[in-house]
Amino acid sequence: MKIFVTGASGWIGSAVVPELLEAGHEVVGLARSDQSAQNLEAAGAMVHRGDVDDPAGLAKAAADSDGVIHLAFQHDVAFGGNFAAAASADRQAVEAMGEALADSDRPFVLASGLLGLSSGAVATENDGLVPSPEVRLNPAGRRAATALLTLSLRGIGVRSSVLRLPPTVHGDGDNGFVATFVGIARQRGVSGYVGDGANRWPAVHRSDAARLACLAVEAAPAGSVLHAVADEGVPFRDIAEAMGRHLNIPTTSESPADALEHFGPLGHFVGVDTPASAAITEELLGWKPTGPSLLDDLDQDYYYRQG
Repeated sequence: MKIFVTGASGWIGSAVVPELLEAGHEVVGLARSDQSAQNLEAAGAMVHRGDVDDPAGLAKAAADSDGVIHLAFQHDVAFGGNFAAAASADRQAVEAMGEALADSDRPFVLASGLLGLSSGAVATENDGLVPSPEVRLNPAGRRAATALLTLSLRGIGVRSSVLRLPPTVHGDGDNGFVATFVGIARQRGVSGYVGDGANRWPAVHRSDAARLACLAVEAAPAGSVLHAVADEGVPFRDIAEAMGRHLNIPTTSESPADALEHFGPLGHFVGVDTPASAAITEELLGWKPTGPSLLDDLDQDYYYRQG
C-alpha cells in the first residue's frame, strides 16, 4: 500500500516510516521543512510538502494514497498556551482527510492519547467512547472529540481506527515527558513526584508503538480503538527514583498544591493516575510488545546525557 503519514519525521513517525517500508509499503511523509524532507528521503520515503493547518493539501495527499496514519499534532502551539488552536487544526485535518477517503474502505489511523482517560481504574479500549463531563470541560476533551469523529468515519466508508498512545513513548532519543522530567530534576536538584507517588503512568517503547501503527493501517477493523501499552501502570515514584539514582540527587514528594511550581505546566499531569490495558488490542491484532520497559530504559544512560 501507499501510506500517507503525517508527523512522519517526528519521534514516533521516524520509527513508523521504516516499519512500513520494511513491511513492503510505499510511504509518503508530510514535511513542513527542508530538513524534514531530507530526512524522509534519506529513509526511503517520498515527500509531501505541507503542514497540518493546510486541510486542502492534506486531503489531496490522502486521496492519492491507499491509507493514512495521522500522527501530527501542533504540540508547540498547544504547550505554548493555545491548545484550542492546535486541537482545532487537528480536527479540520481529520475532517478533510476523512472526506477524501470516503466510500473507499481505505484505512485512516489517528494517533490519540491515554493520559487522563481514566482515574484510578485500568482503562481499556472500550473506555472513553462517551466522554465524561470532566473530559468535556478539559482542553484535552477537544482531542477526545476528534478521536470520536475519527471512529465515526466508518459510517462513510472509511476503515478508521484510533491508536491511543501513553504519555510516555520512550527510547533512545526521546525528548518528551520523561526527558523533560529529567531536565527538571537536574535543574531542581531533586527528583520529584506528587503526594505518595503511587499514581501510575502507562508506557510503551517507541519500536512497539511503531509496529502497532503498521498493524493498524494494515488490518485494524473499521471503528476500532487500539492501545499501544506495554507497561500498564508504572508508579510515578518509581520513575522519579530511577531518575534520582542516575542523577545522584534525592527523591522527594511534592504536594499537589506545589506541583505547578515545581514541574511547571507539566504539574497538571504528574499526579494523574491513569493506568491502561492493551489486552483487547493484543487479541485483535496479535500485537505483543517486545521492547524494554520504561524502568529498563531509565536505567540506561541516554536519558541523562547532556550536551
